[in-house]
Parts: sequence; C-alpha cells; structure tokens
Amino acid sequence: MNQFNLFLELTRLKRPIGYMLLFWPCAWGLTLAYDFTKDLKLYFFYLFLFLLGSILMRSAGCIINDVVDKEIDKKVLRTKNRPIASGRVPVRLALIYSLILCLIALLVLINFNNLTIILAFCSMPLAFTYPLMKRYTYWPQLFLGITFNYGLILGWTSIENSINLIPIILYFGAIFWTLGYDTIYGYQDITDDEIIGVKSTSIKFKESPKKFLNMSYLIFFLSLISVGLISKMNILFFFLSIVLFYHLFFLQVKKFNKQDTTNCFKIFKSNNFLGFLVFANLLINKII
Repeated sequence: MNQFNLFLELTRLKRPIGYMLLFWPCAWGLTLAYDFTKDLKLYFFYLFLFLLGSILMRSAGCIINDVVDKEIDKKVLRTKNRPIASGRVPVRLALIYSLILCLIALLVLINFNNLTIILAFCSMPLAFTYPLMKRYTYWPQLFLGITFNYGLILGWTSIENSINLIPIILYFGAIFWTLGYDTIYGYQDITDDEIIGVKSTSIKFKESPKKFLNMSYLIFFLSLISVGLISKMNILFFFLSIVLFYHLFFLQVKKFNKQDTTNCFKIFKSNNFLGFLVFANLLINKII
C-alpha cells in the first residue's frame, strides 16, 4: 500500500487538473471534426480513449519530469518532498513505471487511424524534452503549450484523417492559453526559481504579468472566434463565448495577484472549468 501511494504521488493521479488540461484540447478537436448525424458510439469511444491516453501520458510525463528535475526539486520548497527528489522512489523504478505507462498508452493509440498514430509518435520528442527547456530558455511554457495542446490535432485527424486550417487555428490559439495559465502557475515558485537559475515566462514578465496574460488570452479567444466564423457556427456559439471572455479576462487576469500563491493556484485550476466550457460550447453548437 505504501508503494501504491508513492506511485499515486509520483504520477499526480490525485491531481486531475494536469491530465484534464491535456484532455480538453483532444475533446475540442474531436468534437469539431465529428459528424453528429452519425452513430455517437464512436464519438464517446474516442472521447474515452483520449481521456485514458491523457491520464497515461501525463502520468508518464510527470515521472520523466521528476527524474530530470530531481536536483532542482530538492531546492524548491513546493517540490522538495516529491518521491524521487526525497529519495523515496529510486530513479530506476520510476523509469520502469514510465515505460509501462507508455506501453499501455500505445495500446490505446493503436485504436486510431494511421495518420493519428504517426502524428502522435511525432509528438513524443516534445513531451520528453520539455522538462529540459527551463534550463535554457525563458519560454518553457511555450514548449508546454505546443506539447499539451497537440491532442487537438490528434482529435481532429482521428475523424477526418487529414488536417486543414480549422484545427491549426485553434491549436495555435490554445498554445497561448497554456502560455497564460502556466505563467500564472509559475508564480508559486518564482522566488526559488530565481535563486537556482530556472527560467520561465513568470520571471521574464514579472514586471508586467497582466499585460502578457491579456495578450495570451486575447490570442486564444480570437482563435476560438475565428474557428466559429470559419466553421459557420450559429449565433449561440458566439453568445456563449461571452462567458469564456468573462472567465479569461475577469475571473483570471483581473483577479490575478502574483504575490498570492494560493490565488495563483486557484486561478490555474479554474482553467479546467474553462476547458470544459469550450468543449460544451463546441458540442452544443455541433449538435443543434
């Protein structure tokens, strides 16, 4: 039972926010592409597969992140008690766990068409090199955005078996969504990060974070509206988008306080609900 609890802690399975932020873009892409006049069994089956894949890959990614960041985590108050940093889980065992999770994820992946499988494999270098980026650039959140929202493309190709402008526009915007929420998340550790030399957009824009957040969220919001226009969504889509605008710019940016770590984490977590709102908006307008 102790080892099981360590595994749960290592993979962050008790913190669903991580894998849900990975899952929502998959659900957006799938919903955008799906023809809801057809049998819905395939839609819900794929939705389940993307959720399962998100859980597995996020868990494997957390392990790799902790292995790579072992020495850094020891110096940060929030992360010093993680299983690998604290020595409670050996690196070798952690890597075995990660390999097993990836193999199970592969069993999930082979249920999709060949294009989706190939594209998924192309994303693997991004997923496993992201933890290194904060050592070399102030833009690790950009690499996270590229990686975390890649599922949007996979969701689309799983149905269309091709790529066009619609998923690319939303994917581009979603990268800035991640840039925003992960910058907010980064203010929890900014003091420790500056001391040990770790880089982030939180540090780069610490003098004017709200300007950066407003820019990032505006690009995301405009990309969503553009997709609605290109896809010829009905008026309800644009009306419901007002709720998204309010959430992004008032509940997140306006209430953001970089000095309050509790506030930062609360706002970061609220993006799970935002992901659901985008999903619900797309789903409603595809069905009606």
